[in-house]
Amino acid sequence: MTCDAKMSGMKRRLWLLISLCFVSSACLAKTGQTPPYKDPTLAPAKRVEDLLKRMTLEEKLNQLRCDIRENVWLKALKTTGFGQTYDILRPLTSKEAAKRANEVMALGKTNRLGIPIIIHDEALHGLISNGATSFPQSIAMASTWDPALVNRVSTAIAKETRARGVRHVLSPVINVIRDPRWGRTEETYGEDPLLSSRMGVAFVKAFESNGVITTPKHYIVNAWDGGRDSHSVQISERSMREIYLPPFKAVIQEAGARSVMSSYNSVNGVAASANYWLLTEILRKELGFKGFVVSDYGAVGGVLWAHRNAGTDAETAAACLNAGLEMEWPDVNIWGKGLDEAVAKGMITKKTLDEAVRRVLLPKFQLGLFEYPMVDVDAADKIVQSKAHRDLALEAARKAVILLQNTSGTLPFKKSIKSLAVIGQDAKDAMPLGGYSGWNQPTVSVMKGLQDKLGPDVKIEWTRGASYGEGGGLPAIPPSVLRSTDGKFGLQAEFFDGSELKGNPIFARFDEKLDFNWVNDSPDLKVPANGFSARWTGSLVPPKSGKYTIAITADDGARVFVDGKRIIDDWTEHAAKTTTAEIELTAGVAVPIKIEYMEKEGQASITLGWRLPNQQAPMIEDAVALAERSDAVVIVAGILEGEARDRAHLDIPGDQEQMIQAVAATGKPVVVVLIAGGPVTMEKWGDRVGAIVDAWYPGQEGGTAIADILFGDVNPSGKLPMTFPLNIGQVPTYYNMEPSGRGYDYVDLTGKPKFAFGHGLSYTTFEYSNFKLSATKINSKQSVTVTFDVANTGEVAGDEVPQLYIRDMVASIVRPLKELRDFVRISLKPGEKRSISFTLKPEQLSFLDAKMKPIIEPGTFEVYVGSSSDDIRLKSAFEVVGK
Repeated sequence: MTCDAKMSGMKRRLWLLISLCFVSSACLAKTGQTPPYKDPTLAPAKRVEDLLKRMTLEEKLNQLRCDIRENVWLKALKTTGFGQTYDILRPLTSKEAAKRANEVMALGKTNRLGIPIIIHDEALHGLISNGATSFPQSIAMASTWDPALVNRVSTAIAKETRARGVRHVLSPVINVIRDPRWGRTEETYGEDPLLSSRMGVAFVKAFESNGVITTPKHYIVNAWDGGRDSHSVQISERSMREIYLPPFKAVIQEAGARSVMSSYNSVNGVAASANYWLLTEILRKELGFKGFVVSDYGAVGGVLWAHRNAGTDAETAAACLNAGLEMEWPDVNIWGKGLDEAVAKGMITKKTLDEAVRRVLLPKFQLGLFEYPMVDVDAADKIVQSKAHRDLALEAARKAVILLQNTSGTLPFKKSIKSLAVIGQDAKDAMPLGGYSGWNQPTVSVMKGLQDKLGPDVKIEWTRGASYGEGGGLPAIPPSVLRSTDGKFGLQAEFFDGSELKGNPIFARFDEKLDFNWVNDSPDLKVPANGFSARWTGSLVPPKSGKYTIAITADDGARVFVDGKRIIDDWTEHAAKTTTAEIELTAGVAVPIKIEYMEKEGQASITLGWRLPNQQAPMIEDAVALAERSDAVVIVAGILEGEARDRAHLDIPGDQEQMIQAVAATGKPVVVVLIAGGPVTMEKWGDRVGAIVDAWYPGQEGGTAIADILFGDVNPSGKLPMTFPLNIGQVPTYYNMEPSGRGYDYVDLTGKPKFAFGHGLSYTTFEYSNFKLSATKINSKQSVTVTFDVANTGEVAGDEVPQLYIRDMVASIVRPLKELRDFVRISLKPGEKRSISFTLKPEQLSFLDAKMKPIIEPGTFEVYVGSSSDDIRLKSAFEVVGK
């Protein structure tokens, strides 16, 4: 039977099943036997109450569970119903995903009560899936300072998400980040509560209005001392309420988020996932959250084995559910026997259990999953990667890119140049998309963008130039010094099913060298994408005598044996990292070499590199030579970061800084383009280059946007959502710090950052004038309107982001030096002037008093308007007098 015939038969059976379900419902309706929970004309809350009365204990418990294993969720879905599953659609094309989602939702009609399941996934800046449109990363979207654009982008993502059958996303990340060493900085909207709130609201509104549940995360304060992910947090109630809580309050009260994710860390001694004060007292009672709380992946288990707030599975289940957490993610663990035992022993009351089930069921009715759970299979491919979405991704990338520095008008480059050097590993290959990205997008690299921009008349050459530290900047060992057992140049490769090199090889081949990045795939269709291992064998013939550096870079584990000795042993699961060893070798004397590799899940890559005795960095020499024969130079630099990949330093890693210095010394015009998700320090090279452009992770159209800006077809307009420190010693540093009792400088360093919050240059100039306040004296219930003019005084059109800050000059509780209170993005043609108006409302002037109650005290408020937090163009003041 052909594949098409199988699918045709499956489709007939599927729709027969659906038809029978609807016919059955129709018959029940005619005889008056339709239960109220199946009546779509009733309010969802009433339907939930009716359904809840009909559910057995097992059916209730299974609504609180989530799992990816079919032997768990599929079996339960057909009998009792099941809460959620995840990731099951990721590898499929859009049309295949829609078909599979419909099959799964149809099965929900077959359980006793016809309770549907929800499929969830990640959609931070595009759905994680095969081929979904990838927009700029969250930190890049924040740098647009354009909530309306964020809403448009999020609407596009939501439509692609729903088209594939996913109805719940684990996004957005609205943690306010004060220490950029946190590896997940890229996922946030930056360091300011107001900016994060505006962006978060724009994101959540788009998804929720399109019938997809959002999960603002991570509740709360997921990064703390040292920028370390999920470490213990000891925080004052004031800091939590004034800095970290506002974005959660905004997305719940203004945007209607229906889910919230608890974080891995503990807060003031209690795990966030079992913290009654956080999950019930604040989240539900104070903020009015009506939805359901899910755990970060594995966070419930962390209450037991990490934070030790409970001693058994049952105690853990009771602690979390009683605190206000409804669902354990990702799979059934504590929520298995532990939850069963806790309920059986009365550690969780029927009232508490029913309330948890009620919260999980309500969105299923609200989304219409009991009546209309299917998606349009034929529409999926038309929605995902549509031209409109690709155009929007390009628009967002153009608005996100920030011009940090432009000495002596280095940029824009002139298109009349004859030759251009492009340097950097992320310049030529597919554009890096950042964390939580899909794959198989038609990405535009920097190199491709420049080639498309300049055409064949401009000579564009590329070289890698440096490494990010993986391989220590060492090139892959070439085939010319590797020998297989039969004398070929290269090594014999064997691949095994499973990650432990057991049994017979399932696939074998000959590889000239070890330099592979399979991403989410595998070496061959015969080899599973997750859970495989490999062995390469042969000989190494050194070209000269001396001490060699051997480097293995792998995701996950690897071992290297030379002449029978194990010189590298890193047999653990981890993201790509490098391990090196030094060994003495003799010229022309072949030594046996064996490399073993294991991949458990996720991405897969391995590179075997080396450095010859007394060899300098060859890639840097290549970069300098290329720069010297070119009219101008574009260096694309990046960092190593991501979930569980926090940074101790903020320098760009590897030998990139050395390479930038060497290239800058040629005297050629040099621009450094940063492809990164967080701030970097630039002490060693920043003042040596003409221009610095921060592109963040600009999405699949990023190469086009960068080329547009470098050559002046687009005027850069992004503004920093985070402070860029001058030196790691200044961290944490942020614009809205409280005043110092002594000073701001160090004995060996200024206290000022490299680039301040809100900073971003343009190819034109903007003049601020005509500053007015509607009143100089108000009472505590009145507002003040701030008006001013902004004019484009340059020769090209451009976008500007006027920013409004205030300072409470005298207060019973110390107030920050500046606090962002409003902003707007505007577009101005050359010579055009626009009047801007901001209104400061009473709640924007208030702060929390000693009892954590909002208060507005009489006194003077200074008002600042500018192009960034440290580029203030206008200043005035007003006074609050009485109540």
